Amino acid sequence: MIGFYRIADRIIRIESLFEDVHAYCREYAIEKQNPDFEISISPEDLAYERKKSEAEAAISPRAFQGGTDGMLETLAVYRKIAERFPLLYNTFLFHGSAIAVDGTAYLFTAKSGTGKSTHTSLWRKYLGDRAVMVNDDKPLIRVSGEGTFIYGTPWCGKHRLGNDIRVPLRAVCILERGEKNEICRISMKEAIPMLLQQSYRPSDIKALEKTIQLLTKMQENVLFFRLKCNMDPEAAEVSYGYMSKAIGEQLR
Repeated sequence: MIGFYRIADRIIRIESLFEDVHAYCREYAIEKQNPDFEISISPEDLAYERKKSEAEAAISPRAFQGGTDGMLETLAVYRKIAERFPLLYNTFLFHGSAIAVDGTAYLFTAKSGTGKSTHTSLWRKYLGDRAVMVNDDKPLIRVSGEGTFIYGTPWCGKHRLGNDIRVPLRAVCILERGEKNEICRISMKEAIPMLLQQSYRPSDIKALEKTIQLLTKMQENVLFFRLKCNMDPEAAEVSYGYMSKAIGEQLR
């Protein structure tokens, strides 16, 4: 089965064994064109995904993503994108929840279970139609001389929250649980351990080195923050107010 898709401004030809991946990616489907990038899935790819999912489940049942071969194939496709995009297109995959407000993207990341999706849901309630989900799980980030941009992808979490859009990324916020809602600016040095943990780390050493370079380059036009929050509605008001003000001052 063959389909063509535009993901992160690249035309991708996907040749699959099952239909699931084409249904999963249908919002990114386009007519047949000359592709920038081709993906073909083999039984060996599925075996790898099953083994990896089972290993993750042994460590953390919440992390288990296994299931049918068709579902495993969707994981294999995104892995092939994540493995090759850093070297080919200065683009890497990141685990976080990204939301855009008035054309500016904010990316929230944290350890699993901290409440990234809960926090961006508070932003949508607080800001209404001004807030648009970019991706609630696995956005792609491109870093170039033009700036840093975040893209929606089909892999947008269990609630399928995301859109096929590209937005300038201006803020990355590390979430932590706290009794009070408190936010502060942090340096790249303070942020990098979490950024590395939450970025997809390619198996190819050159692609991994490139990913680290791209993360470091982000500091040229992206601000970093740490938010301690209690998930009350006030958390959205505090975090948006502080970060949007800091971004405005940076751009002036």
